Amino acid sequence: MKHHQNQNQLTLATLKLLNTATFMKSLKLLFYFLIFFLGFTFGIIIGFSSKKYSLPIPQVVSISLSAAATTTNAVAATLSTPLDVPPFSPPMLLAGRPVATINDEELIWRASMVPKIATISEHPFIRVRKVAFMFLTKGHLPLAPLWERFFKGHDGLYTIYVHADPSSDVQEPESGVFAGQRIPSKEVEWGSFNMVEAELRLLANALLDMSNQWFVLLSESCIPLHSFPVIYTHLINSTRSHIEVYDQPTRVARGRYKHQMNPNITIKQWRKGSQWFEMDRNLAIDIISERDYFTLFKKSCNMSSCYADEHYFPTLVNMKFGRRNSNRSLTWVDWSKGGSHPARYARRDVSIELLRSFRNGTTCEYNGKNSRICFLFARKFLPDALDRLLRFSWKVMRF
Repeated sequence: MKHHQNQNQLTLATLKLLNTATFMKSLKLLFYFLIFFLGFTFGIIIGFSSKKYSLPIPQVVSISLSAAATTTNAVAATLSTPLDVPPFSPPMLLAGRPVATINDEELIWRASMVPKIATISEHPFIRVRKVAFMFLTKGHLPLAPLWERFFKGHDGLYTIYVHADPSSDVQEPESGVFAGQRIPSKEVEWGSFNMVEAELRLLANALLDMSNQWFVLLSESCIPLHSFPVIYTHLINSTRSHIEVYDQPTRVARGRYKHQMNPNITIKQWRKGSQWFEMDRNLAIDIISERDYFTLFKKSCNMSSCYADEHYFPTLVNMKFGRRNSNRSLTWVDWSKGGSHPARYARRDVSIELLRSFRNGTTCEYNGKNSRICFLFARKFLPDALDRLLRFSWKVMRF
């Protein structure tokens, strides 16, 4: 009897143990199923979200080699380099250019945050270095046919930006290299500080394209003195920027100094120079990011004109970035006749001898060595000079 009771107790204990093991196994399976269900649900949600909010994948852009035959070896080597990343386009930008709703403050802020470009080896991708040609104009570009000839065959090595006075009735060209190149512009008055603001507006727009390495400010009366390969190679290989800076104890130099700038800017730090510059990307970002001197200049020069376009860049560069500057511009301007405006060249003035004198008439320093190429551009050429410039462009400028 007692034996049967012990046997029954053993059987009950065994059944209880089996029931407990089965329960734990079921609980473990339920836990795995719950984890699977949650992971599956989470995957569906992530997949839906990625389709709805996914960013466009950059496409690899290749540069045509058709222009290689007409360029120097240095330019041809650059042309053979593919672009792995498209031009930088921050939010609210269309094709690398700001929409009209972006104000100057936001534009400058965006431009001050773009990457600096120093050497190719410092970048995680292969790129083509471009030169940004920035035209500050009153209206249309009367010498556009000459520039069209200059740029022909060199696509991918340059960008163009045009700041035209919005009060002009001139329509933007529908074809050619200048089509679609106007940036949102504001009125510009001669001798006013808004001239500096227009230059910075051009510079900021050009900085948004990460491939732009050099920045050239030009007017509608400027012409190129050399072929595109020569100018491109000269700029890309230059170790210094080119902003004219000098001190002159005259009425039109130191005489324009505003004493309310003291002590932030003293009269001994005040400088003058041509507004037409050529600068590299690093200096362009530093200039666009500087706001203290900008605010001081704007406040002081708006009270009474100080012709800031001839003083803001030279004074700022002299004070903060002098070692990175050659202190001269690469744009020929003739002030020998005196007065408020430089010499102007009409049709009757344009000759082969005149153009050659601009190209090779002087000697200067370039990357620590003597050079006969001291000027890449020249001004001021009137619209009626176009036909002679076109006639002599190949014979003298080689384009």
